[in-house]
Amino acid sequence: MGIKTLENADYKNKKVILRCDLNVPIKNGVISDDGRIVASLSTLRRLLEANCSVVIVAHLGRPKGEVKVELSLKPVAARLEQLIGTKVIFSDKTSGALQVATDLKPGEILLLENIRFESAETSKDESERMRLAKEIASYGNFYVGDGFGAVHRKHASVYELAKLLPSAAGDLISKEVKVLEKLTQDPLRPYGVVLGGAKVSDKIGVISNLLNKVNMLAIGGGMVFTFLAAKGIKVGKSLVENDLVPQVEKILIDAQALGVKMVLPVDIVVAPEFSIDAKPTLVSCHNIPDDQMGLDIGPKSAELFASEIKSCKTVFWNGPMGVFEFPNFANGTKVVAQALSQVDGMTVVGGGDSAAAVRQLGFADNDFSYISTGGGASLEYLEGKELPGLVALS
Repeated sequence: MGIKTLENADYKNKKVILRCDLNVPIKNGVISDDGRIVASLSTLRRLLEANCSVVIVAHLGRPKGEVKVELSLKPVAARLEQLIGTKVIFSDKTSGALQVATDLKPGEILLLENIRFESAETSKDESERMRLAKEIASYGNFYVGDGFGAVHRKHASVYELAKLLPSAAGDLISKEVKVLEKLTQDPLRPYGVVLGGAKVSDKIGVISNLLNKVNMLAIGGGMVFTFLAAKGIKVGKSLVENDLVPQVEKILIDAQALGVKMVLPVDIVVAPEFSIDAKPTLVSCHNIPDDQMGLDIGPKSAELFASEIKSCKTVFWNGPMGVFEFPNFANGTKVVAQALSQVDGMTVVGGGDSAAAVRQLGFADNDFSYISTGGGASLEYLEGKELPGLVALS
């Protein structure tokens, strides 16, 4: 799908409405990972250099149309101002901000309050979304879509708004699409995919779509227990999606038929309950006690995954190997991240929890070829789905 990019768009001296993804983790007003704000700077700088005034539209969390103080973008405005080195005017409303937007001068930035405080943004009713999109369209005369983390949503500021004004994709979306095209169309081989996270249901589409494209598939995280259950292995109190066992059995059979190397853990770190203080015990994956749950892949498994990863020329990784937020269960994720940083080839960390994990565990962004900003969006792209936000920009 060819998207329109800023390379050949006429946006100089325009009043640009810029849809960013500034959905960063905030606790008590403190931002713990500003990766997504940093990722939006390239497009913003480009627009300011072209003498544009910029109205930024963004969301935070899922307020479901209600104003929630803890989901205000105010702390984001302050951090963005520090990073860009230019004053960021903050509007405490999204709807009804026409006057502030009209008064913007070239080189000035306005950040609107969380767009998801407006119930019309995420409405299933197209006419409601269009009404909000038309109001926001009146704030400027050019639209730049750069919120990759939201392109898989048919939301007013992502889909309808892009159709109401001359539009183009920003640098971030252009870069993300290039990386994902490379993963789906022409990866250097061997090509490995490492998937973790809690649920198989979140990743089953990706696995099915990538199975005939990859050489190696490694599975960790909570989703691994549905795979072990599909092989007839007892998994104690671990998370299992029983309704998906038949589909997982089929994946294991298909992988074998396609000659795809399926890598599953051989040992597991278990504990009696899901808590930071839970006492970890190492067991073979065939000997998970009935009263314990798996919270990380074991050290042997981590080394096995690492050696498979290092033998690849292209690796896509999405989802932690265990509960990395708890130090006792972070080793698997850390070893996988370390191996990824040593690959002689292209490595892509697929957004969401994986991006948070590598930063929390002390890795730098440039330890990998690319860290995606959109977990769900990158997964749906790799699933082969049409993403509304990209359709609107093509």
